[in-house]
Amino acid sequence: MGIIGWIVLGIIAGAIAKAILPGRQGGGIIITMILGIVGAVIGGFLGSAIFGASLENFWSLQTWILAIVGSIIVLLIWGLVTGRKRRA
Repeated sequence: MGIIGWIVLGIIAGAIAKAILPGRQGGGIIITMILGIVGAVIGGFLGSAIFGASLENFWSLQTWILAIVGSIIVLLIWGLVTGRKRRA
């Protein structure tokens, strides 16, 4: 899968991950797209390293699941980093 495929996969996976996660994470659509792309890459890396799963086919269910899980992980980390500050 080429770089354009990873970008498209990441954008869609980021949108799905944001819809799945409860609560409000900071950032708009641009941040969601960037985090989705990063999440797809991380999901692909973890899937290859842990499960030996190849991510060569764009239309594979395995590719989409790993990209969405990676995006969820990145969005959770993003939510922890940019969490709302409580005022005393």
